[in-house]
Amino acid sequence: MLSKIHGSALYGIDATPVTIEVNIDPGVGYHLVGLPDNAIRESNYRIASALSQIGYRIPGKKITINLSPADLRKEGACYDLPLALGILLASGQLLSDILPNYLIMGELSLDGQLQPIKGALPIALAARKNGLKGIVLPLANAPEASVVKGLEVRGASNLGEVIEFFKGNAGLQRASFPRIPSKGSGSGFPDFSEVRGQETVKRCMEIAAAGGHNLILIGPPGSGKTMLARRLPGILPPMSLEEALETTKIHSVATGASQPGLIWERPYRNPHHTISDIALVGGGSYPQPGEISLAHNGVLFLDELPEFKKNVLEVLRQPLEDRCITISRSRFTITYPSSFMLVASMNPSPSGFFNFPGSADRGNNPMAMHRYMNRISGPLLDRIDIHLEVNPVPFDEISSNRQGETSAQIRKRVVAARELQLKRFDAEVGIHSNAQMGPRLIRRYGTLKTGPRNLLKKAMERLELSARAYDRILKVARTIADLDRCRTITEKHLSEAIQYRNLDREGWLG
Repeated sequence: MLSKIHGSALYGIDATPVTIEVNIDPGVGYHLVGLPDNAIRESNYRIASALSQIGYRIPGKKITINLSPADLRKEGACYDLPLALGILLASGQLLSDILPNYLIMGELSLDGQLQPIKGALPIALAARKNGLKGIVLPLANAPEASVVKGLEVRGASNLGEVIEFFKGNAGLQRASFPRIPSKGSGSGFPDFSEVRGQETVKRCMEIAAAGGHNLILIGPPGSGKTMLARRLPGILPPMSLEEALETTKIHSVATGASQPGLIWERPYRNPHHTISDIALVGGGSYPQPGEISLAHNGVLFLDELPEFKKNVLEVLRQPLEDRCITISRSRFTITYPSSFMLVASMNPSPSGFFNFPGSADRGNNPMAMHRYMNRISGPLLDRIDIHLEVNPVPFDEISSNRQGETSAQIRKRVVAARELQLKRFDAEVGIHSNAQMGPRLIRRYGTLKTGPRNLLKKAMERLELSARAYDRILKVARTIADLDRCRTITEKHLSEAIQYRNLDREGWLG
């Protein structure tokens, strides 16, 4: 007898329909085909044990299982549950008229308990797209899948509950669509009111958040670079529903971590400098999203930037420009979204103190500083909009009890500036902030009058800036103008934006 069960396979951050076909004939043998990985090949042991715990068995006949389409690689133990149901259906141990209306996925323990799987949200979206009535998943994954409207999401804790549900003897708990909470408030991150001094850096952080600009902080140890970077996500604007869905899909595919609904807080990722290039951008034998995709719609913080391996940093070039990463192998090509804010920090020299007033030289010299700075390539620096020096905080400011602006106060101005940008780019697909503007939009919204134009011309000639740096300056100036609610870019806005290209200034390295 032949049975067919609806399943799904993850491909990138999306799910592809898979049909589990089970045929039982006279004879002996267990044949599993359709490009399964080792975890799926071992499923018969888990299925046999789980069935025996509830009074069922794998028939002693020739069982042929095909995972269709046969040329698509399948991986993971998440096929245990549909395989078990397919065997019961094909052997006549289970009769059900409603089973073809559901997509079924889940991993079995030896005692029949269902374990959480990865990618519940994209799998649920695929089920709705294919016109299925509902989806049956492990109970822990049901809240995540329930954000998909128009789909009946059933959560089960063990194999016995699923069998009884399809027999019509008992119901499964139906996950209800969660009430959409107030969008991410940023309250889960440290507050800027805790930072003493550093008003220039706070202003720079506000500009970066308002326009989605990449940022690098250069300063000696203890000047507050990491502390400031950790507070940046708290002033970013709340995510839209589209951004929350995409962010949740990525994290669901990568970690399988269940959450009650969508991820509304913007991600903050801080990988160690020993990270490999594959861990950073994604890939591997069984491709997974990397840190740059896990930081999608949020912040990727690279502390001690020159300590990262050069090949690791260089793979960031294309994602920073295209806001996605394409991983190509001989048999597949996968694209992961990676629209993130890059925030990097570094010391100005190996000792960390060279070229800063009031700090000891510690035996460094300009040549050592040049070698240290050259660990970061020019093309990568060109893709960072804002370069800023961070000086140590004087004692009077550290010991002061005066409280600065809170993150909530700064966030209001950032949100107002972003709303102007969203209105401006309403007709542009995939453009949500000034940092995402291409050459065409820069020419349209970065038009300069005679005074600002002459100022930028002098800066370009004196600093020998590249064409990419020219675009970055215009983008940052446009953001500063948005914070001032000014339609045109003035000399004031432009001069401030030019100041934030410290690494382009001739003689900065000493």
